[in-house]
Amino acid sequence: MTLVELQIFKEQLLADLDTISSTDQLEAFKLAHLTRKGSIAALFERLREVSKEEKPQFGKELNLLRQTIEARFADKEALIGSSSKRSKDAIDLTMPARPIIVEEPGHEHPLMRTFNEMIAIFEKMGFAIAYGPEVEDDEHNFGKLNFPPDHPARDMQDTFFVAPNPTWKIGGDDEHVVLRTHTSPVQVRLMETQTPPIRAIVPGRVYRNEAVSARSQAAFFMIEGLVVDKGVTMADLKGVLLSFAKQLFGSDVKIRLRPSFFPFTEPSAEVDVSCYICGGKGCRVCKHSGWLEILGSGMVHPNVLRASGIDPEIYSGYAFGFGVDRTAMMRYDVSDIRDFFENDLRFLSQF
Repeated sequence: MTLVELQIFKEQLLADLDTISSTDQLEAFKLAHLTRKGSIAALFERLREVSKEEKPQFGKELNLLRQTIEARFADKEALIGSSSKRSKDAIDLTMPARPIIVEEPGHEHPLMRTFNEMIAIFEKMGFAIAYGPEVEDDEHNFGKLNFPPDHPARDMQDTFFVAPNPTWKIGGDDEHVVLRTHTSPVQVRLMETQTPPIRAIVPGRVYRNEAVSARSQAAFFMIEGLVVDKGVTMADLKGVLLSFAKQLFGSDVKIRLRPSFFPFTEPSAEVDVSCYICGGKGCRVCKHSGWLEILGSGMVHPNVLRASGIDPEIYSGYAFGFGVDRTAMMRYDVSDIRDFFENDLRFLSQF
């Protein structure tokens, strides 16, 4: 083989390497040219056939050929290997999603389960759902609900007062802004903007400036209800609450109304449900009384109707309010309200 033929062979090998696009083709090229029985090794065997004059130059060019082909082969191998890895790791967006197999799937929080079930019961009973701002003005949170100016609930120990913001347009006295202490302000807004009949519940979070303990939180959920129409009586209120209690606690429960006082209702009543755990016989949950207090209620005070633009001589109404957290505590026999908020899986996995 002459030096010219050796150069032509080198160019042919380089051209063959340029056309390689797969690992199989790389392997075939290596077996054909770069092993001990390959074509390049065979050329070294034929070196003895070259004349003494040409042998030094021929050997030099042959070594250069082997080094060039091996270096180009290594580059090609790295390129194809990297491309193959990228192709393997690439995400095929057309493939269907893998099924998610969870040994212990998550579930609804017991507090939210109670909250949603209570809302669903009232929806089935024909109540609409109304929402309103959690940051309220004094007029809607207290004034129009017949709270006198010196009522203790207005004091700092019970209410979170908020620094006024000039961008807020709450609708009342923007100089005295609070975190709502109940959802009753939404009832006032309903009466201000709607003509009776009104039949709605108002679920949401409320805030009280109270020390956190096993029985109380500074922020908790409430569901309040309002009905205003002609001829509404206390009997209507009792019927609705009895139906609700039976749907939530069981068909065997009973309720009782005890006289009480709220500024925004007259007459007012605390409502108890017979203990659904002991059947009214007395147990630790009901403190051996056979009864569990669940809500406050009463007939809407004429002053509240009048402050919202409704004539109390024509219309009457009733209102009620539940603490959802306390209801969930009774329902699931939880002794510490803080357990609902600590995200302890040992507690939550029981429900």
